[in-house]
Amino acid sequence: MNIGVLAVQGAFIEHENMLRSLGAECRELRCREDIDHLDGIVLPGGESTVQARLLTELSMMTPLKKLIESGVPVLATCAGLILLAEHIDGGEAPHIATLPVTVRRNAYGRQSASFCCRASFGTMADVPMMFIRAPFIESVGDGVEIMAHDSSDAQNITAVKYKNQLAMAFHPELTNDTRIHEYFLKLVARRRG
Repeated sequence: MNIGVLAVQGAFIEHENMLRSLGAECRELRCREDIDHLDGIVLPGGESTVQARLLTELSMMTPLKKLIESGVPVLATCAGLILLAEHIDGGEAPHIATLPVTVRRNAYGRQSASFCCRASFGTMADVPMMFIRAPFIESVGDGVEIMAHDSSDAQNITAVKYKNQLAMAFHPELTNDTRIHEYFLKLVARRRG
């Protein structure tokens, strides 16, 4: 399995380390030419505004969007969720815009308000969730499956699945729990047949 990890900015190394520990091959996506022949894509946390600007400047936005729309599985965390969202609260223009959700950026406040909790993720119980200047999902469109809520406020949606897209407000790669990455790799394997 060849997983492309967006590596223009943000916390991509942790995703690579976790995926490699599960037997996947990782390719860092730093330019347009890196995007070809991928089985899966990871959009990591970081600064979504910076990532979006770099994706545009490096001519990577359109090819990434086409791959996602073609069905290549994608795992998006924090900033990656914002990049995928069709709507961003506050009127900010969307970026890749393949995920029919509305997100609120920095919904939990400043970096000093970062926290870790445990909650269910789909059928998985007691999943550790690290929130760092995290967004949350305010609303979802048709066909979007809610995978997780904030353990302290069930109104706040923190993870969703839509077709081939798995997106969350938190950082599973910053924990020792590999179950979400395993789930993602199963999506990749299923698409490869």
